Amino acid sequence: MGGILIIFGAAVYILISLILLNQVDDALAATVGDILKVTRVNSVEQVNAINLPPLDLTANTYIQIWGRDGKLKSSSPGFSVITQPLDPIGLKTRDPIYRENTVSGVRLRVLTVPLEVGEHKVAILQVATSLTVVDSARANLIRILALAALVAVMLTALGSWLVLGGALAPLPIVTETVQVINRADDLSRRVPYTGPPDDEIGSLIEAINQTLERLENLFTSQQRFLADVSHELRTPLTVIKGNVDLMRRMKQLDEESLSNIDQEAGRLTRLVGGLLLLAQAESGKLTLNLAGVELDTLVLEVFHEMRVLAGSKVHLKMADIDQLQVKGDRDRLKQVLLNLVGNAIQYTPQGGDVFLGLAKIGEQARIIVRDTGPGIPAEDLPFIFERFYRAEKSRTRSKTSGFGLGLSIAQWIVENHGGTIKVESKEGQGTTFAIWLPLLVEAPLPVNTTD
Repeated sequence: MGGILIIFGAAVYILISLILLNQVDDALAATVGDILKVTRVNSVEQVNAINLPPLDLTANTYIQIWGRDGKLKSSSPGFSVITQPLDPIGLKTRDPIYRENTVSGVRLRVLTVPLEVGEHKVAILQVATSLTVVDSARANLIRILALAALVAVMLTALGSWLVLGGALAPLPIVTETVQVINRADDLSRRVPYTGPPDDEIGSLIEAINQTLERLENLFTSQQRFLADVSHELRTPLTVIKGNVDLMRRMKQLDEESLSNIDQEAGRLTRLVGGLLLLAQAESGKLTLNLAGVELDTLVLEVFHEMRVLAGSKVHLKMADIDQLQVKGDRDRLKQVLLNLVGNAIQYTPQGGDVFLGLAKIGEQARIIVRDTGPGIPAEDLPFIFERFYRAEKSRTRSKTSGFGLGLSIAQWIVENHGGTIKVESKEGQGTTFAIWLPLLVEAPLPVNTTD
């Protein structure tokens, strides 16, 4: 603020000074014009023959007329005591000139005009006025500007202190809250704020609270993830270790124990494979080999393979199927369908039905996997795509049960094909998974217009 006022004050001071000097110069020029109108020259050779008007024009205007011989010919009444030129340098010029000079301690603005007849300079006219009023105005202006600048800076400082102090008052609370969170590792705390939510501080605190909420969710997910992984690893490892200890005590190989070890090793392999696949997907290292995929052929292939798995337990049926093509990774899409149909067969009771269908809805392909199983509780539906989440609450699962990773992997694959996967379920009425994928739009063939 002070710098701006200094620049502004300097500009005002210079501008006002120029205006005042221009007014003085205009007044001097007008005085010279009045004098020249009534001046008569009788003889070019005799300077003292010039007829001048009475030199009492104004009290603040001083006039001198100097001859070619450098002698003072005439001057203003009451100014005759001053015999030195108003502007010594101006006497030597051949053109009118404005200059400032100090005479007897008084600063004067002097206009020097040569008086000529033809090409002969017969005299020199000097008209001056005191700059005391101008200097006084300048001094007063400097004092006024300095006082105004001082008051403005003080008011600005006070206003800034009040406004910014009130605006930044929540920041110490933010700092204290964050420090408490760091010391206590309590990510559930939030920064309190009672001001308007749409100002800068409100936006900052809102962003901090959103970050804390996301960190809390990530931390909770990590803890749950570690607990689930620990459990999933502990179960097969316990089985493997128990069977190994049994064979050691028996001091002979046992086919049932070897079979159990093989099954649990397979479970560990699938678990590690699923975790690795998710880690690659989330890090962006899992690439999809996108190409044209005939969905009807893929669905029929999955249908025939899974019908063997269903056996006589459930009835796997094919609903309507359309000939559709999408752009995607065939192996990954087949992985999704195998997972969904396998889950439907696994959780559908003996004698139930599982339906698989493909239809065109608008500009999208919809794949339906529907079963007549027990359904999924409503409180579990929002979480079934989370890793390691399963609606069954018991930690004891069958040898063929999964790890809760399949749906997470399926969701990632579908979403990275530009599609969506949705689920609808009611307890006792079965579950329906719907996969929506954008259809492949083929470029039109060029039209041959030649005969």
